[in-house]
Amino acid sequence: MSRPLIGVTTSHLRGWRSWQFQRFAIWRAGGKARRLTARRVDDVTKAASALDGLVIGGGDDISASLYGGAVQPAIRIDPERDRLEYSLLDALAGCPVPVLGVCRGAQMLALWRGGSLIEDIYTTYPDLPRLRTVLPRKRVDVEPDTRLAAILGRDQVWVNSLHHQAVERPGDGMRLAAADRRGVTQAIEHLGDRFLLGVQWHPEYMPQKAAQQRLYRALVAAAR
Repeated sequence: MSRPLIGVTTSHLRGWRSWQFQRFAIWRAGGKARRLTARRVDDVTKAASALDGLVIGGGDDISASLYGGAVQPAIRIDPERDRLEYSLLDALAGCPVPVLGVCRGAQMLALWRGGSLIEDIYTTYPDLPRLRTVLPRKRVDVEPDTRLAAILGRDQVWVNSLHHQAVERPGDGMRLAAADRRGVTQAIEHLGDRFLLGVQWHPEYMPQKAAQQRLYRALVAAAR
């Protein structure tokens, strides 16, 4: 059986480590990964038509211009990548191609669906612990009767945390799928049958966690 082709968006300047972990996770799940960057993709429609699935990967903050936030000169952004990911999602809008958003990818999914972001969770939640780690040290509660709960097979998971932005409103046709104990959104998903799922953590950095790797198996299965 041939391996479904899964596109993975990354920065053209950074993201090499994340890309290697994403590629490995997709390979383990039975897929074949293709790296997509703003500098590599000339024709978005052509690139999208070749894909069986898509991972919107983690990385720099999303430009404030996409959600009406305040521009922070000290915050690193990647407008070219923002445009690429929006265009890819637009190109796949009428297709059953499954999409998994990782960290900023979950935020991009929400914005694409008309949702909104919390620009800085530590400003909104001043008592929130400043946790930044690739290790699974944050507990997340998964909403019952969601696609995410069915995939993970549990109602609580421990995840890593590398973000300071978060989804505020999931967007049209999307719903909350998981949150941390302070109520910060940790996952969103499509209300219907389409595989549109975003997680605020980085499952690719937890290859030792079977529940996290089931996200990739579910993505690849939906891509077949």
